[in-house]
Amino acid sequence: MTVTENRVRWGVLATGGIAAAFTADLVDLPDAQVVAVASRTRASAEAFAERFGIPRAYGDWEALARDEDIDVVYVATPHAAHRAAAGLCLEAGRNVLCEKAFTLNAGEARELVALARERGSFLMEAMWMYCNPLVRRLKALVEDGAIGEVRTVQADFGLSGPFPPSHRLRDPAQGGGALLDLGVYPVSFAQLLLGEPSDIAARAVLSDEGVDLQTGALLSWESGALASVHCSVVGGTGTTASVTGSAGRIDIPDGFFHPDRFVLHRDGRAPEEFAADPADGPRTSLRHEAKEVMRALRAGETESPLVPLDGTLAVMRTLDAIRDRIGVHYPGEAR
Repeated sequence: MTVTENRVRWGVLATGGIAAAFTADLVDLPDAQVVAVASRTRASAEAFAERFGIPRAYGDWEALARDEDIDVVYVATPHAAHRAAAGLCLEAGRNVLCEKAFTLNAGEARELVALARERGSFLMEAMWMYCNPLVRRLKALVEDGAIGEVRTVQADFGLSGPFPPSHRLRDPAQGGGALLDLGVYPVSFAQLLLGEPSDIAARAVLSDEGVDLQTGALLSWESGALASVHCSVVGGTGTTASVTGSAGRIDIPDGFFHPDRFVLHRDGRAPEEFAADPADGPRTSLRHEAKEVMRALRAGETESPLVPLDGTLAVMRTLDAIRDRIGVHYPGEAR
């Protein structure tokens, strides 16, 4: 479906924290209009609708999926429900932006991608890091050979917690653990620059519930490049990243997935700092992925070149491989 109207009409599926953050950015975009929201309960949907001035509130997902006045649905459920929620919308002919981790596993991701391609619908993982202007600048510098051939990538993302066993991050039924919620960022960062790894080693500390409290992985490529990635829900890390090449290095001092600056070090030259443009908004803004979705819809594209579906599938395969090595499997999961 090609969107030609001046304003792209959005539906929001789920009413949690990330849904609220995304919707707050959407309502500030002049070419976006949030027309409907759905939750498992009408009360939750109505409260969300009142908060953001949304005209329609549904107490079930199917009603939102059937709403033909919606151009694209933003799926913001916990990732254990992504396959069901996004699949319902795609089956009904809706375009979809789906939060990350994209699904529980690569098998579910393949099903969604196949469904979108069969229907000719737009589908994108909400990997907002890939749409960030400063991350795009970093990627372009690396591709242009600013630091030579990439040798190593390091990235970490950890929260201090503590999270009780009842929290979704500790709940196996909701796909809990550090890896799918936080580790998807460092893995996606490494694969943005190097593609899918050829070999993977990993270790983790598991909770009594059987989810990973912290995980470290070493990814390797046939080129000889290595990536060290770490995630944790029991220790707050610096969320730093570094990319080292044969002729230099790029450091992101903090918040690598939504940076406000990075520093390019090149052999024989003074360090160069690249800062975010204040016009791009706060570093936590989700507007860039929303704008990319709307650009693609208006262009009649069924996927984004910034967040290609084949790249999403490759990240899901890596997350599967890491989970296999650390022994984390979810209830009723079919792989």
